[in-house]
Amino acid sequence: MEKSLAKYIWSNTRLEQIWILLVVAASMVPYFLSFDLPKQIVNGPIQGKGFEKEGATQTFMRLAYDIPYIGHITLFPGLQLTRFEMLIALSLVFLALVILNGLFKLYINTYKGRLGERMLRRIRFQLIDRVLRFPPSHFKRVKAAEIATMIKDEVEPLGGFTGDAFVQPALLGGQAITSLIFILMQNFWLGMIAAGIVAVQAVVIPRMRKRLLELGRQRQLTARELSGRVGEIVDGIGTIHGNDTSNFERADIAARLGLIFSIRYDLYQWKFMVKFINNFLAQVTPFLFYSIGGFLALQGRLDIGQLVAVINAYKDLPGPLKELIDWDQSRQDVQVKYNQVVEQFSVDRLIDPKIQALACEPSARLTHALTATNLTISDDSGARVLDHVSVELHPGETVAIVGESGSGGEYLAEAFGRLLWPDSGRVTIDGQDLLELPESVTGRRIAYAGSDTYFFHGTLRDNILYGLKHAPMTTVNYQDAEATKFKWSMIEARRAGNPEFDLNSDWVDYASMGATGPEDLYSVMRPVFDAVLMSQDLLDMALRSTIDPGAHDDLTGRIVELRKALLERLREENLDGLVVPFEFASYNPQATVGENMLFGTLKRPLMTNRKLAAHPYFRKLFQDTGLNVELYAMGLEIAENAVELFTDLPPDHPFFQQLTFMTADDIPEYQALLQKLKGRGFDAATDEEQTSIIRLSFSYIEPRHRFGLLTDELMAKIVEARAEFHKHIPADLNAVIERYDPERFTSSASLMDNVLFGRIAHQQADAPERIHVIMRDLFNRLGLQDSVLSIGLDFNVGSGGKRLTNVQRQKLNLARALLKRSDYLIFNRPLLALDHRFQDQIVRTVLTNLHKEGHAPAIIWVLSNVTLAELFERILVFNGGTLAESGTSTDLLEKNGMFKELLS
Repeated sequence: MEKSLAKYIWSNTRLEQIWILLVVAASMVPYFLSFDLPKQIVNGPIQGKGFEKEGATQTFMRLAYDIPYIGHITLFPGLQLTRFEMLIALSLVFLALVILNGLFKLYINTYKGRLGERMLRRIRFQLIDRVLRFPPSHFKRVKAAEIATMIKDEVEPLGGFTGDAFVQPALLGGQAITSLIFILMQNFWLGMIAAGIVAVQAVVIPRMRKRLLELGRQRQLTARELSGRVGEIVDGIGTIHGNDTSNFERADIAARLGLIFSIRYDLYQWKFMVKFINNFLAQVTPFLFYSIGGFLALQGRLDIGQLVAVINAYKDLPGPLKELIDWDQSRQDVQVKYNQVVEQFSVDRLIDPKIQALACEPSARLTHALTATNLTISDDSGARVLDHVSVELHPGETVAIVGESGSGGEYLAEAFGRLLWPDSGRVTIDGQDLLELPESVTGRRIAYAGSDTYFFHGTLRDNILYGLKHAPMTTVNYQDAEATKFKWSMIEARRAGNPEFDLNSDWVDYASMGATGPEDLYSVMRPVFDAVLMSQDLLDMALRSTIDPGAHDDLTGRIVELRKALLERLREENLDGLVVPFEFASYNPQATVGENMLFGTLKRPLMTNRKLAAHPYFRKLFQDTGLNVELYAMGLEIAENAVELFTDLPPDHPFFQQLTFMTADDIPEYQALLQKLKGRGFDAATDEEQTSIIRLSFSYIEPRHRFGLLTDELMAKIVEARAEFHKHIPADLNAVIERYDPERFTSSASLMDNVLFGRIAHQQADAPERIHVIMRDLFNRLGLQDSVLSIGLDFNVGSGGKRLTNVQRQKLNLARALLKRSDYLIFNRPLLALDHRFQDQIVRTVLTNLHKEGHAPAIIWVLSNVTLAELFERILVFNGGTLAESGTSTDLLEKNGMFKELLS
């Protein structure tokens, strides 16, 4: 990277800087004229100079020039104006100059801002580009939060300074020199006074500000370290809670904040001291002008117009001068910041940009062996984890790598996946070093999956297809305003040194995964999910999801058909009582009291349980029907039973899993509430206490909780209240409550609730599992499996995929690698979170299915379960960083070697 910020800015914005400097030079003309005009107004029309005679006039705006070899030329003879007319004319000219100067400033500042933002975009992109080219080992030594902070915050001033780098000294210096020259032209001694003060400010203030620069550097470093430390706390929150070190972290953060406070306080003290001295020097000059200039005016050596003009000119001198000094401080400050950025991002062995060049064309298949020759790899402590290993992997063969943890096999797999760079030796394909091959080859024809997983924030679909987004595969045809906007964005990208890629293009390489396009995407993905045992997880995600009817109208439009098919299937299997459907005229005993009361769903977040309970219509209905008193009494009994049964149980007792209305933490609160309210009536409780008690009854399900609290009379009363609620429901509630309708899809309910249109009987053993099996079969039979898979793929995995379990993340990571249909598949203990039974099933399925339909990739699998090695054509046994044994399962079992010892 360029060491000098000024050179970096000039090399990237040379033409723009030259143009704006020309504009600045042009702006000095009206700026100078605006100083001379007040003198003409005061001396002329106001004091009457040149208008001594009655009816005297003067020429206004005469344009005449003496041109060499041509002679005198008069462009405009001018206008003859009286004293009053001249006053108005000169005042209007002064107003025009003010407007013109303002327009110049507007254009210059706008241009500077655009130039600065464009440069900020350029430098941020270049830094992120360098991050993408860092060698893998460098990421072990840097904190992600610190890198992010530097790119986001620390380079922000660099963009702002770009527009000021050359324009600001030219503009401010030009204004200051113009003011100073004008003062000298009016009176030499007053000009010398102004020049002397300017010289003192230019020398003293920058020297004093060196301390500010050092404090600013310290502030920046400590703030960056704080950001990195906060990132560590977020990533390691589980470790902190598990070891009771939260107070140690508080002490560490408090110490860091204290250091930052002391630096910032010292910075503010010094900053305002410098400001005080600068302001003092600036204000001394008017004092000298008034005293000395007034003395000269009294002596007749300076007229009043000149004195007014001098004072007016000096009024505009301290501003540019102060800003020029500020610019110099800013220049030094951003140079320090830039030096730190250069230092952090100047990394040895950066990946060559050619290796990551865009390639839209498909990569040719790898038909040669993947060869490691004298491969030696060391860890960060310098210990050798792989010592002079040579091995050759042929296309289409299956190879198992076994050995104890840390024996070296996993490091060989990482080297084949280009995640580790060797200290010596090399990995080659057809004689070409793997590290010198373009990523368009290695990233497409070699797939790697390990036990460490990372998924980007977004949907499951985004992450499973991430390994196929190599280049924009389609061209988007924009129309009208969108076309203009796209053209502008591409021009700006080019000017900022960014690539001209269209993110709205379809980046998925369908051909590489064996699909012809989006239309048969799911038919290709489904076998992969089946192979890694992920299909059931996706079905569960889909069933728990709420659906946009417009996006999945093929499924939502057939919801009635699905409901009927489910009921018919249950009748065929004599499982009629497995699901109790919703009926408006009857109470559903498998649903909660609240669900029966509402007979619909709330459109969250527009409406919540708390908002509904506080709504005047709902409260009045409760009072009119008397349900508030009855449900309050019911809630008291629930609280009493729960406290009596569970008060002595530990919080992690499995019984608490059966409670939907109360948690272990709520027990003490309700115990105290019962002691206060027991034996007292409904009216004795406060509104808040009534709500807390009634809330318990709303979550009550008789077949599940079995307290015997729901009588036939109470259920009938709830059904009557339900009918009354929906009969007179106000418009505002009707808009946020979606009533159950057997002939319509309920958009605010989950897919499972929509298909069931009822509740699963709690007394039936394994009822949810049986329902899931039946639903999956129904979706397949009705041709809706793609729609359900699409809904499951819409699931948001959260930051880093944390909304998925560790098992799901590892299965998804393996599926992403399989979907690429690469020539070499390298699996480095990818399923450590699964038990051996599921690992065995997945390994067998992958080995079998991947060699169908003419696609026979080489599979290199570092196994955590040694017994699976017999499924592979060749076995590599590692011990202590060296290749101990190699051969088929039969050959190795005949020897009394390392492999046999591992099996035993």
